[in-house]
Amino acid sequence: MPAAHPAHLDPRLLRAFLAVAEELHFTRAAARLYIAQQALSRDVRRLERELGAELFVRTTRQVTLTGDGERLVPYARRALQAQDDLLAAFGQARPLLVDLNSPGLVTGRRVLHRAREIAPEHELMARYESGLTGAAGEIVAGRLDASFGRFAGLDPALRAGLDHQPVRYEPMAILLPEDHPLAELPEVPLAALAGETVYAGAGNPRTPEWTDLAHRLFDGRGIGVAPPAPLAVGDEEFQRIMAKMRNPVLAVIDFPAMPGTVLRPLTDPVPLSPVSLVWRKGLAHPAFDALRRAAAQLTAEEGWLARPAGGWIPAMDLAAGSAHN
Repeated sequence: MPAAHPAHLDPRLLRAFLAVAEELHFTRAAARLYIAQQALSRDVRRLERELGAELFVRTTRQVTLTGDGERLVPYARRALQAQDDLLAAFGQARPLLVDLNSPGLVTGRRVLHRAREIAPEHELMARYESGLTGAAGEIVAGRLDASFGRFAGLDPALRAGLDHQPVRYEPMAILLPEDHPLAELPEVPLAALAGETVYAGAGNPRTPEWTDLAHRLFDGRGIGVAPPAPLAVGDEEFQRIMAKMRNPVLAVIDFPAMPGTVLRPLTDPVPLSPVSLVWRKGLAHPAFDALRRAAAQLTAEEGWLARPAGGWIPAMDLAAGSAHN
């Protein structure tokens, strides 16, 4: 042990410590920091030497924090936040990373564009994680800052580390092959889908919140959820797989056009997909306030949280929105 504690600690060592403390897994922590596991272990050992304290108990099966490790966590977070704040004050803040699910969806993209108008001096970068569950894991791990989607549909363990702001109840729609009998209708009553098997992302580990919404909507209406399809990456592959399966696809009213298909609003009742801005609890970034302001402005201007008469939304989602308000 050193004779005296150091007068200075390299912030890199604190970031290494926090990554391991939050992941409780050296391999995942190294991947989160984009460094080799050997380098991460070396940084943690160096920090332990400099502090004169053992921070982790390591076995072949698990990693746990010691009492000193638990005591260090809040100090490390405050120190690193202070460094980020200092850099931000001199125009050196890192980009705010905002997941939009996929390039064609409108709600998140409009919020991001408005935030860029509000805070042109900051960099807000778009990312595309396909679904909120996939993005939420990245947010909790610190690799993303915010995303959009159905907050109430997340696993409670994920929700515990997140906060959200309701943004929109987005009307849902059905994507149909252009030669489907229902394609001739200007809008499709839910009852008309009885007997159909509708694709809703079943089996996609990034979008279970969407599949759950479909199950709740279709329950008792004689509508089936299509079994898992090969996981398609990219618009071209998704279009190819959907054309091959020929199942109707549950979507939202702003879903991008696909060749050989038509998009029709769902009615009687109008089902609504709840969209929230979701972020990690305690997130501090100079551009984050602009993102929240942009969401609030568009929600008010567009009436995005107004529900049509008889509009359908799961009770759990209404409760999540009410609890936030």
